[in-house]
Amino acid sequence: MANILIVDDSSTMRKIISRSLRQAGLPVDDIYEAGDGIEGLNALAANKSVNLILSDINMPNMDGLEFIKQVRANGNTVPIVMITTEGGEEIIKEAMSSGASDSIKKPFTPEQLQEKLGGLL
Repeated sequence: MANILIVDDSSTMRKIISRSLRQAGLPVDDIYEAGDGIEGLNALAANKSVNLILSDINMPNMDGLEFIKQVRANGNTVPIVMITTEGGEEIIKEAMSSGASDSIKKPFTPEQLQEKLGGLL
């Protein structure tokens, strides 16, 4: 079973992602939530057993790109998948070069989550 951290400034989107993970039949144990990159770093520090991070790119205080850079700078190798409406090739390239494992474009289906995340859990 996997522990997943969802980092997104929309509480509604965090709930949608959480529900979709369970609907996809993924082996989910605990789901932690954070509203921006700073909260995400704090949640990650408090929950060392996180197996996967799902993060938005556009967030206040600390965006997803800076969040990825900080996670990697701390030596953490947990897979990070960007879930974002920012589907532009340049922003996705930047996320991948910063240490993201993959990306999923909103809106998504539980089946798309299963396809993208199944191999990471």
